[in-house]
Amino acid sequence: MRFPGALQSKGQTEQVPNAQKPKLRPPRSLRDGGFIPLIRSLPTYTGPYPVGTMEIEVPARSPRTFSHIKREGKHLLQLETVLMTIYYPASYHERNPAVPEGKKNLSRELWLGRPRISTAKGYGKFAGLGNLLIPVMLPTMFTKLPAYRNAPLAEYWAPEVNTKSHGIEVKTTKGTKPDDAPDEPIFPLLMFSHGLGGTRTMYSSVCGEFASYGFVVCAVEHRDGSGPRTYVNHAKSSGTPGSIPDAEQRGQVDHKPHERENGYHFVDYIFPKDNPYDTMPQGDKGVDTELRSAQIDLRMAELEEAYGVMCQLHRGEGEALAKRNMRRDGFKGSSSRGLEGVDWARWKNRFCLDNVTACGHSFGAATVTEMLRHTDRFTWISQGIIYDIWGAGTRPLEMETEDHRIDKPLLAINSEAFTYWPSNYELVKSLIIEAEAEPQASPAWLMTLRGTVHISQSDFSLLYPNICSLFLKMVANPRRALDLNINASLEFLSLVLPQTLAQVNRAYKNESLLETEPHLLEHIPSIQMHRPNDKWVAARLQIKHESLFRLSPKLYRKLKRRKAAKDGRRPETGDEVWLHIKPTLEVLDEFHRRTGRLDGRSNSIAAVTGGALPVNDLLTENSTPEKSARDDAESEGVVNE
Repeated sequence: MRFPGALQSKGQTEQVPNAQKPKLRPPRSLRDGGFIPLIRSLPTYTGPYPVGTMEIEVPARSPRTFSHIKREGKHLLQLETVLMTIYYPASYHERNPAVPEGKKNLSRELWLGRPRISTAKGYGKFAGLGNLLIPVMLPTMFTKLPAYRNAPLAEYWAPEVNTKSHGIEVKTTKGTKPDDAPDEPIFPLLMFSHGLGGTRTMYSSVCGEFASYGFVVCAVEHRDGSGPRTYVNHAKSSGTPGSIPDAEQRGQVDHKPHERENGYHFVDYIFPKDNPYDTMPQGDKGVDTELRSAQIDLRMAELEEAYGVMCQLHRGEGEALAKRNMRRDGFKGSSSRGLEGVDWARWKNRFCLDNVTACGHSFGAATVTEMLRHTDRFTWISQGIIYDIWGAGTRPLEMETEDHRIDKPLLAINSEAFTYWPSNYELVKSLIIEAEAEPQASPAWLMTLRGTVHISQSDFSLLYPNICSLFLKMVANPRRALDLNINASLEFLSLVLPQTLAQVNRAYKNESLLETEPHLLEHIPSIQMHRPNDKWVAARLQIKHESLFRLSPKLYRKLKRRKAAKDGRRPETGDEVWLHIKPTLEVLDEFHRRTGRLDGRSNSIAAVTGGALPVNDLLTENSTPEKSARDDAESEGVVNE
């Protein structure tokens, strides 16, 4: 791997990043445009495909309990059903059978899970605010995803442009297929695992963006007590109210009498006993490893179950799946639409069950790490993306056997707030080193998005940007932060996926985020300005000249861009991203040889790795010893202009 020398320019130490503007996201209705008071809206996805969603909850193939931990006589961690939202490239080019008679348009899935008031109470409990949070959540109770329920799966190749260059019209335009490609694209599959306090729709912007660029994304809602509140429906053969669920009859799970009577139960966030805030960096009791380890075991089992559902879709067994689905009229937390009107024939053999990407945020990233360490079990996973991993939630490497090591490509993207958490940053670095270790070294990258906080990679920063700015000191534009996350991820996938799958997302604009020169954290002077005091480490940033910034964050960023333009300075990648570690050309080249993926990407590979420069070479091709010395001086803050 390549480690950095000094910073490349003084501009990279600016307090507020000289960010580029976000991609164009034109509103598609009054609701999306924010013109309706008290309704929060999510931005349109920027890829060339429209996006469809399906809500699915089916009984687990292997229901069971995890760990011996009980409360009130009931096992805390149980696998009974698996719940997911599937995001996918959709089509607008024909009459849609999913549109009910008398309706003009497809319906859209709600962002906040049903029942909405109860789910908001779950968030209040998780946040320690009780019912006081309900008024705050009220605007999002009417928020809908910018995706269409049960829309037909796309059967065409999208154009090689996105909304930034060609506007919203690209989503109703067909492109030309690549040479030697099938008439209908085969979409790559991505499995997504949410973090603590998350749900299957909490990261809808990330998942929907991937789908708009040609990925089928399966976002699982974990029932391990890591979410705010989730409803579990009980599968019953008899259908008689109050009857014992099938899995309980077999002794695989247990329920309380009122849960049995209702036909469902809900799972709230589980606070560790005697150590409720074990996630805090300042905690003196550490992490409840027994609970967190059992939760990861349940999470991995849920992802396996969800993959089984995707296999069923791939085989063309959607009708049978729809009959088992418990997210339809008559079940708790369901829409009356269910899976009405889905064209199941389109799904057969239309996405790839191999070379699957595992992706997650925070505790979900810790889950992905464990999956990457057990590819003898998860044979279908070929690479991982971890957003702002909660490192303490992972199992220590010494607890794993020698054959359970990360040996797949890995991209780690940190928020700036989490980068200032020393122990967490060191753990992320160790994962990158683990991935690139011999004998089967795989390419790995570690980067930080400047001005971001932990929830910048979720929908919360888009729905509540002022709260994130005021209380968490987020200074990055949340839409631009989303662009950077997605563009870096797509750049990574274009390098490690087989070319037949990588070409599906050909419309993304490569910002060369993985091509910059790496930067050692200790060589970045602005960390002394950004780093909060110990009380707020990992939770928020520090803002210099905050009173000026508070007048209008948008205006503040605009003035920064105007000043940079006046000075003749164009935005640079280092203004928004710190790349800490990237692979050498030898590691990436050997990976492509080993996996048979040397398919014409040599120029891109050389650009990303910086060619065949030595691992710790401090000089780039465009630098001189004098410039390098000057950069070192600037990084120490002794050069003034």
